[in-house]
Amino acid sequence: MPPVRFAPPTEVPGLAARRIAADILDGVLHKRRTLDDQLDGAAAHPGLKTLSDRDRALMRRLVATILRRLGTLGHVLSRLLDRGIPTDAPRAQSALLIGAAQILWMDVPDHAAVDLSVRLVQSDRRAAKYAGLVNAVLRRCAREGQPLIDEVAAQTLDVPPWLMARWAAHYGESTAKEIATAIGHEPSLDLTVKSDAAQWAARLHGEELPTGTVRTLLQGSVTMLPGFAEGHWWVQDAAAALPARLFGDVAGKAIADLCAAPGGKTAQLVQAGANVTAIDRSPNRVARLRDNLARLGLQAQTVVADATEWPGDDQTSATFDGVLVDAPCASTGTIRRHPDVAWLRQEFDIGALTALQKRLLQKAAALLKPGGTLVYCTCSLEPEEGEQAIAALLSAEQGLRRAPIEAGEVAGLGEILTPEGDLRTLPCHLPHADPRLGGLDGFYAARLVKS
Repeated sequence: MPPVRFAPPTEVPGLAARRIAADILDGVLHKRRTLDDQLDGAAAHPGLKTLSDRDRALMRRLVATILRRLGTLGHVLSRLLDRGIPTDAPRAQSALLIGAAQILWMDVPDHAAVDLSVRLVQSDRRAAKYAGLVNAVLRRCAREGQPLIDEVAAQTLDVPPWLMARWAAHYGESTAKEIATAIGHEPSLDLTVKSDAAQWAARLHGEELPTGTVRTLLQGSVTMLPGFAEGHWWVQDAAAALPARLFGDVAGKAIADLCAAPGGKTAQLVQAGANVTAIDRSPNRVARLRDNLARLGLQAQTVVADATEWPGDDQTSATFDGVLVDAPCASTGTIRRHPDVAWLRQEFDIGALTALQKRLLQKAAALLKPGGTLVYCTCSLEPEEGEQAIAALLSAEQGLRRAPIEAGEVAGLGEILTPEGDLRTLPCHLPHADPRLGGLDGFYAARLVKS
């Protein structure tokens, strides 16, 4: 008789997605790795390739929900745990966060959320001893969790205190709380379309914003949406689409886009008729930029270089009609789309970034022809990386002057302009009855002209 062969047991549906979510959470919270690094590119989690599109979307939503609600989750779990969250087994901590997030904010049956979190703990050698604890705490969470959320609803636990203190000091306490509320909502998908925004809004079951961006709540793989493969549009937050428009008519003009990858603003400028030189220091990011432009059927000169040192001393400066500086920054304006930023950034990061921004602005001024336009922008809510950076540049560079932005250039949205005529969008701007369809990334932009 031939030997009996047993088929390997089939893994419980959904467990792989939660296991990868736990790994990625551990990467953010304990190893300080960004979500982008863990989700895309050469260093992405290897298990992602094994997930179906549905499970991949579930995993992403799980991780994002936990990071958006991390402070509130910590409060709830601390009230349900007599001795606090176990610190000797990171998988137990992740399992509690994953289970509680599903119970409190996601459309997952409570029994499934509890069962899968217990299985997650049981599959880890160090955490297995906490299976009973995880089971008991999550069952209590299903019964008692919502009242525990309600008792801290007026607080801003999901934003690090140092950030809330900064926003309150710069924007006022009321606006700071509005920002905190806005970044707690899962954002829409924003698209910049080549033409006929109304038609694409209808086709993608979304709406056209006053600025021309198409906003939709469609979920799933972006590459499978109508128009992606044909290059009719690209993903770009509505606020991020504004700075490139501040050059005005760029047809036939030479524009340098410093720190250009992944290329959304480069694409806007090329689509508008500019001859664009796109510079970025990362070979991988430049490769991604080239791929994006190829899909869109657009062409630009791409350069792998440190923009602060480009071009070399033997090359001619002052050769561009316009220079766009989309500077590396603390990215605190993008927390609604990148919730890991809130927990990865520290206040001391800002000082090093402002020094880099200063060097980029000095280089941009040198590259600009007399009469040319410099547009500086950051996706940061911090004044050192916006208003203060431009004030310092104007004091140091007598040949530059501010060219105030008019409300008509930003679809009449006067509330997103500062008294000086700069652009300042906040996550709480552009409100909507459905919070998922409202809001903008926090952006600062200024337009300067060289005399």
